[in-house]
Amino acid sequence: MSEKLTLALSKGRILKDTMPLLDAAGIRLLEDPERSRKLIFDTSHPNVQIVIIRASDVPTFVEHGAADIGVAGKDVLMEHGAQGLYELLDLEIARCKLMVAAPVNPPEVRGRLKVATKFLNITRDYYAAKGEQVELVKLYGSMELAPLVGLAHRIVDVVDTGNTLRANGLEPIELIGHVTSRLVVNKASMKMKHSIIRPLIDQLGEAVAARRKGAA
Repeated sequence: MSEKLTLALSKGRILKDTMPLLDAAGIRLLEDPERSRKLIFDTSHPNVQIVIIRASDVPTFVEHGAADIGVAGKDVLMEHGAQGLYELLDLEIARCKLMVAAPVNPPEVRGRLKVATKFLNITRDYYAAKGEQVELVKLYGSMELAPLVGLAHRIVDVVDTGNTLRANGLEPIELIGHVTSRLVVNKASMKMKHSIIRPLIDQLGEAVAARRKGAA
């Protein structure tokens, strides 16, 4: 097994929030991924490369060994299942909430409740735990439209400020869970590359603790 570590990240908020933590561990990208079409990037650490992929694909890449380590939101890990991964560190970044939202003053629901979401497994389990059977409608984006056009009565989505919900006449009504980004590791890599991975995890943990202390 190669001694080079492959770290899977996704563009956007997670990448932006992860880079200062990696920098504290001596890992810096050598070029800006936002300005490049490349998907694999070298770093200032000779044994670490970073791949930039869709957020929803990070657990799959790590579980199957295409990446040794990854950073993924807890919502993505819950939806994926993530049984084949070690979830070793809460990076305490990209904070948001996974919530049920509905129109303000919604009409009475007749028949089975319809819920639009990209989190089918989480939503199914959430309502099953409440003893409710719901009809799920899978959407990949523009979730707020679903109640407005009669596609669904509710939506389940991640909520940051809630501004998009309010702008579309919706409001959060039930909290499913708090979401932060987590460091996940491939099980075989943890065993075979322990001498490289363990110090990196420790350095990231120290960076998280330092930032938490600084924010206190």
